Amino acid sequence: MGEMPASPATAPDVQQDAETLYEYHQLHTRITQKADAIFCLCSLDTRVAQRAAQLFLDGYGDYLIFSGGSGKLTHGRFDKPEAVIFADIARGLGVPDEKLIVEPCSTNTGENVRFTYALLREKGLSLKSFILVQKPYMERRTYATFKKQWPDPSAEIFVTSPRLSWKDYPNQDNPVDLVINIAVGDLIRIREYPAKGFQIPQEIPPEVWEAAQRLIEKGYNSHLP
Repeated sequence: MGEMPASPATAPDVQQDAETLYEYHQLHTRITQKADAIFCLCSLDTRVAQRAAQLFLDGYGDYLIFSGGSGKLTHGRFDKPEAVIFADIARGLGVPDEKLIVEPCSTNTGENVRFTYALLREKGLSLKSFILVQKPYMERRTYATFKKQWPDPSAEIFVTSPRLSWKDYPNQDNPVDLVINIAVGDLIRIREYPAKGFQIPQEIPPEVWEAAQRLIEKGYNSHLP
């Protein structure tokens, strides 16, 4: 576990399998209607904050929620909770402070959902629809987690992410090896977590599962559950 992959991320077969996972993890939802709030699940990728802020500024929500403390991937990378850093980015883009809701304690996706629900109740806000904003390769797991763990089953949700193709997604802060490892690990979580009560089930096409198995065999196994 965690050793250098046997095949470099630039190898064509690795790239093809990685893109297969990247596309599967996205729900490709077109955002066409307003929700009560934009709900951004924070991470190491600050482009997600920019996408969430732009959706708010374009009128797609009355509030902008940022949820995230210090997760495995940002511990030691950020000097403040993820949600605080993301909220600062949103303020810099013109989002009014009174429209921001910051949940800075959660450490995983389930906590993002549960802690934000509790915070909204504490604030006396009854929000019924959300546009969830995540990294592209975490859209599906975010959807499955919210549907299982948000206490109000009548809530309406849509999921989106920065609009980036596979070839354009990796950058200095999100290196390709790390992204592939996370995408592989999250596919395993999508398969295993429903039995643990963490998510609703999601169908995994055989070609997607096979792509993940090939990547694991090539050493992309550092983010497995």
